Amino acid sequence: MSRTIDRMPEAPNGASRRVARVVRGRPASDGAGVRLTRVIGSPELPDLDPFLMLDEFRSDDAQDYLAGFPDHPHRGFETVTYMLAGRMRHGDNKGNSGLLLPGGAQWMTAGRGIVHSEMPEQEDGLMWGFQLWVNLPGRDKMAAPRYQDIEPAAIPEVDLPGGAHARVVAGSLANASGPAKAVATEPLYLDITLPDGAAADIPVPASHAAFAYVYDGAARIGPKGAAHRLGRGELAVLGVGAHVEISADKGGGRLILVAGKPLGEPVAKYGPFVMNTYDEIRQAVVDFQAGRF
Repeated sequence: MSRTIDRMPEAPNGASRRVARVVRGRPASDGAGVRLTRVIGSPELPDLDPFLMLDEFRSDDAQDYLAGFPDHPHRGFETVTYMLAGRMRHGDNKGNSGLLLPGGAQWMTAGRGIVHSEMPEQEDGLMWGFQLWVNLPGRDKMAAPRYQDIEPAAIPEVDLPGGAHARVVAGSLANASGPAKAVATEPLYLDITLPDGAAADIPVPASHAAFAYVYDGAARIGPKGAAHRLGRGELAVLGVGAHVEISADKGGGRLILVAGKPLGEPVAKYGPFVMNTYDEIRQAVVDFQAGRF
């Protein structure tokens, strides 16, 4: 389900970003049957260049996540996993391994090909987090794979004027720089907590596409007089501008704010492969079947 905000006036690049569209995810499953909510990558929002997919997984029923994501291939893009609760083990055929803990992240550049798994390291309790797919430009789709394992303590945290608190996974905010490095799309990835009555004005590069996803409570997004209230599970596609105003009413809210430089290139998708043409997709299938990943 989605709704477009009617009669949104065009804003200059230096203005506060307004909510252009609100999208709510739909139930889905992936891996070996992990239940999740797909927000980007659904029929309502197939992609938001350079973002190809956003999933939220959240359950305290082990049957919803215990089977995990066994070995599977990727080519042509990056996967970003960010944990709020629970433990997940990454392993891949390039020899990388990492334990994702609450507050931790991984940023994996599949490049020309990688086979990896993400498996729960718990048999009960809450498993909660996000996986984001970020496209790569054609020049980088066949680059060497790379894995960034980011411990919770490596992610800087900042207190902002107005009472908000932010964790900086990628990009920069208030003189803090996130540990995740991804040159092509120059990403910004923030985890923001808004206590009762808190407000913040977050700089976002005017050249970037951006979205905000409320994962707990509620938040108001947009300039004063034109802000929209989003509840848990709603994503706001943001219009043009150089900053985003967010605030919370009674009860507060938590959200991720993500932005990236659009690539403006053709996208060909087939399962775990994302290239520019379907000839390249066919070659990816052949290469994987031949063991060249």
